[in-house]
Amino acid sequence: MPADYNGRWEMVSNENFEEVMKALDIDFATRKIAAHLSQTKVIIQNGDKFETKTLSTFRNYEVNFTVGEEFEEHTKGLDNRVVKTLVQWDGEKLVCVQKGEKENRGWRQWIEGDLLHLVNITASGDESVMPI
Repeated sequence: MPADYNGRWEMVSNENFEEVMKALDIDFATRKIAAHLSQTKVIIQNGDKFETKTLSTFRNYEVNFTVGEEFEEHTKGLDNRVVKTLVQWDGEKLVCVQKGEKENRGWRQWIEGDLLHLVNITASGDESVMPI
């Protein structure tokens, strides 16, 4: 049985987020705003099916997926890429790999205690860690 990610998760910190946004080629003004935002992630999980919303006062982002099924994702409102995204289980962690014009991007997330941890990954290996 996979981990239960259902819930509303409030961000408590973000480490190295500015560097990750630079590596993603996010413009200066957006980086400055985003670095100071608090985010809320809402996850509805039904087995391997996920409905996710990332909410902030600046931008919201929604992505729905089924673990193990590749899909086309438009990262509009983030770094504005069109990618092929695949999310898979690695034990109780979710691991996302995005393929497109910029390779080796994605994220990992897992639950530890009462926190949802999210690590964003860039092609250069930069990572940001956000306990939510």
